[in-house]
Amino acid sequence: MNKIKLFIDGREGTTGLGIVSRLESREDIELIILPEEERKEPSARKKAINESDVTILCLPDSAAKESVSLCENENTVILDASTAHR
Repeated sequence: MNKIKLFIDGREGTTGLGIVSRLESREDIELIILPEEERKEPSARKKAINESDVTILCLPDSAAKESVSLCENENTVILDASTAHR
C-alpha cells in the first residue's frame, strides 16, 4: 500500500496540533515533519510542500499565501485552514 505523504505547514499551532493528533497513528499516511530549526525556512517548506501528496496549511493568512506560492508540483493538493483562500 502506498502511503499518502502529508505535510502540515504550521503543525505547531492549535489547528496543526489537532490535525497531527488525529492523523499520526494512521498507517496509510506518512507525515513529512521538518526539524524545529527549519520549520520557518522557505526553502525547507518549499521542499516539503512539493514532495507531499497533500499539504494542509495551518497558518496566518499571509503565511498561507506564501506557502501556496512555493508549490510547483501540480499534483500536490493544498488544503488551507486559514481564511486566505476562501
